[in-house]
Amino acid sequence: MRTITQHTLGGPEVLTIEDAPEPRPLPTEVLVRVAAIGLNPLEARLRAGEFPLLGPLPFVLGWDISGVVEDAQTWRFRPGDEVFGMPLFPRAANAYAELVAAPALHLVRKPASLSHVEAAALPVVGLTAWQGLVDLGGVREGSRVLVHGGGGGVGHVAIQLAKALGAHVIATASGSKRAFVEGLGADEVIDYTKTDFAEVVRDVDVVLDTLGGDTAERSLGVLRPGGHLVTAVAEDDAALIAKYEAAGLRFSGIAVDPDPVALRGLVDLVERGELRVHVQEAFPFDRVADAHRLLDGGHLQGKVVLTV
Repeated sequence: MRTITQHTLGGPEVLTIEDAPEPRPLPTEVLVRVAAIGLNPLEARLRAGEFPLLGPLPFVLGWDISGVVEDAQTWRFRPGDEVFGMPLFPRAANAYAELVAAPALHLVRKPASLSHVEAAALPVVGLTAWQGLVDLGGVREGSRVLVHGGGGGVGHVAIQLAKALGAHVIATASGSKRAFVEGLGADEVIDYTKTDFAEVVRDVDVVLDTLGGDTAERSLGVLRPGGHLVTAVAEDDAALIAKYEAAGLRFSGIAVDPDPVALRGLVDLVERGELRVHVQEAFPFDRVADAHRLLDGGHLQGKVVLTV
């Protein structure tokens, strides 16, 4: 099979397509012939060597996949089933490849209403939003939710999820994404290039931070007493955690993990028409370097996907 690997750390040019042995599924696993691969900003950081999550080189990036079961060492799926998911995260799933062996419990059936490209775009961002807002944040009818980075991968799903839960949703985004974010259902959109959210937002129950930098610290003042910050990017900042605790606020860092129950919940929302996945651009497998250049540029609207 073909796989995308790297032998050195660096820019998109270090990603090379090579032949590799086909993986063999263990008992309780399936072998998936991959149709599409969702790309995430985290993978660009790993490629560049910002932190050693995957261990020594060479390694293969990627977690988000959608495809067709080719071999099933489990009763959960049969060959021919269309599945998608985020297997093994944060351990290496070697998903930038034509074939992936994955635990059956880390995958769910792809609904007919999602293309493989859309399904591959959903798991990491969808599970991050679900675990942040549902499992940690406890968002429910009447909650006030602030989503930072509302036009991005996690943010655009989080807005729709919060609305489906009955929340009043405020989102920050650049002016160029205002129409897109409003179309997702946001009740209020703050153009962060013109307005400081910390000056105009108050009495929020849950803040979801997908941006990092000083966003989490500046969100202190927008939360109501007992409010909750959930961050996907500053989860181990001890000084920041102490500030939240001193203010009587809750602080949770989220490191997303595979969750078939939440994936099925996301599928239910898709099938009810309450969630759609936006793909900014889909690249063919052999243009992975171009796809990573787009990741490196930031300011994405939705997701970037590779087709196999």
